[in-house]
Amino acid sequence: MKKNSLLEAFNIERKETKVNSINDYEIFPDKKLLDELRTKIIENLIDKKIPEEKQLNQFINDEIDSTIEGYDLSNLERSHLYNLIDNEIQGYGPLTELLEDKNITEIMVNGPDEIFIEIDGQIVKDESISFINEEHIIRTIQRLIGPLGRTIDANNPMVDSRLQDGSRINAVIPPLSTKGPVITIRKFKSEMTTIEDFLRIGSLTPYMATFLDAAVRGKCNIIICGGTGSGKTTLLNILSGFISQDERIITIEDAAELHLNQNHVISLETRVTNYDNEGEITIRDLVINSLRMRPDRIIVGEVRGKEAFDMLQAMNTGHEGSMTTLHANGPKDALNRLETMVLMSGLDIPVKAIREYIVNAIDLIINIDRMSDGKRKITSITELSGMKEEEILLKEIFAFKQVGLTEKKEVDGEYILYNDEYPSVYNKIASKGITELDSMFEKN
Repeated sequence: MKKNSLLEAFNIERKETKVNSINDYEIFPDKKLLDELRTKIIENLIDKKIPEEKQLNQFINDEIDSTIEGYDLSNLERSHLYNLIDNEIQGYGPLTELLEDKNITEIMVNGPDEIFIEIDGQIVKDESISFINEEHIIRTIQRLIGPLGRTIDANNPMVDSRLQDGSRINAVIPPLSTKGPVITIRKFKSEMTTIEDFLRIGSLTPYMATFLDAAVRGKCNIIICGGTGSGKTTLLNILSGFISQDERIITIEDAAELHLNQNHVISLETRVTNYDNEGEITIRDLVINSLRMRPDRIIVGEVRGKEAFDMLQAMNTGHEGSMTTLHANGPKDALNRLETMVLMSGLDIPVKAIREYIVNAIDLIINIDRMSDGKRKITSITELSGMKEEEILLKEIFAFKQVGLTEKKEVDGEYILYNDEYPSVYNKIASKGITELDSMFEKN
């Protein structure tokens, strides 16, 4: 092994997966003993040179031998201890198996003994693993973000970035977090990449899929709204797949999560400040700059501030078919948030003018929810159909109506298509030569 220290070995690609599904404390009932051994071994190994003539596993075994001398450990305890240390060196400590488990969609670390995971939309506490202490959590954060060129310390106590597999990591440490270091990892689910995947799990109907395909190809400007973890970015990624190969697409995100397969995609990512609090590049900076890059479409991962005005301006000035997401509890809430964001831009614009600007810019609002059973559903597709007495008029085209819960506590309901008349966006879609919606709606 040519690596000369374990710090350098942290980035070694793991060639084996040692699954550790057994509770640490089922093997080591004495938590104090386990933490004492882990601490000694990890701290001894961190900066120690690895002799070139030794294999990593032999080196770890030798260190374990010297540390546990005088302790009466069984073979099972020793093997379990080895796996824990191996995960520290070649993986990501206690999070290693959680990151590898495809059934887990989110990992939340609130403290050394407070690790929560989301499986099938349900959040549960994982009692099988723990960190030694808060320093151990911070060391794991640094291990995760080091390959990304990011750092976290007292001067930069917050990081929001993506891991190499596309998962998103957010970490906050004191003094911003009064509870201690906190980690949230939303894992990238590569299997949810097409509209067929959404159809398979019942997130929408075939009619809705056909409509959204036509709306994207027909260059409707679309906002996707929903709560945290509802699937907004996943849906945005799927809808982006309907864009034709001959269009120039610019994506703008804090942490690149979109994975477009078109031929002509430019991905832009924000930049945080450096140690001197300089050099920040915001979403708004990138949206403004993208207008000079001759885009056919602009896709913003999420708007949440002043950039909303610039995004609306882009939609109003010939960049049809642009899309973005925002946190909101429904279409009306989404419009209220947009108004607030535009006002944040510092422009002295009457509310009526802002609403007219929004109506002229946005064609559709898609709301996606995480239901009480953990499943994601598109609960409404709504169009902006004009204004009346300074209020924006909304008209639902599709909606999910919940009627209750099944015996298995799954959400029970039905999708409704309001097809008594053509929606206002029909003419825009039809003008692009798209006729799939003709049989879906009937004029009065």
